[in-house]
Amino acid sequence: MEDNHTFLYFAYGSNLLKERLQLKNPSATVHCVARLKDYKLVFGNHKGLASDRWHGGVATIEHSPGDEVWGVVWRMNVSDLESLDSQENVTLGAYSPVELSVKTKGQDLNCRTYIMNSCVYAPPSPQYLKVRFTVTVWPTDMLFIRSQEQCLFMVHGNNLHSFHLL
Repeated sequence: MEDNHTFLYFAYGSNLLKERLQLKNPSATVHCVARLKDYKLVFGNHKGLASDRWHGGVATIEHSPGDEVWGVVWRMNVSDLESLDSQENVTLGAYSPVELSVKTKGQDLNCRTYIMNSCVYAPPSPQYLKVRFTVTVWPTDMLFIRSQEQCLFMVHGNNLHSFHLL
């Protein structure tokens, strides 16, 4: 937790998209780009059951020495915590909230993130395949999240820039 009123959340999947995260969590603002060491991004379903919404595998992370996952750290009000947990199906047991340390350019941050319980690997859902996130990290601390031919957004330091390539 960050202070009594806010917390830091490390997003690595669909919540990289500001529009998706802020739909139910309006306080979310970009804090920085970060990487989670010794984890990898995988796709699967809780207990092998595809959701009616996603129709395929969804993102989670799992411990994997030597690998890393890049993502965005969001600062959020504690008042959005229940909504975020609900979005991640915590009460249904699909995901568990965990606190992990992520690395930024100048420091380590303790962030809330989510790990799927009882993950059964599955191909990514059609929604993920449509977007086909490509993450590019430049040495200047810039993170580009791209779909097939559009740059969905760029994060540089604490600034989020949404734009589309023509």
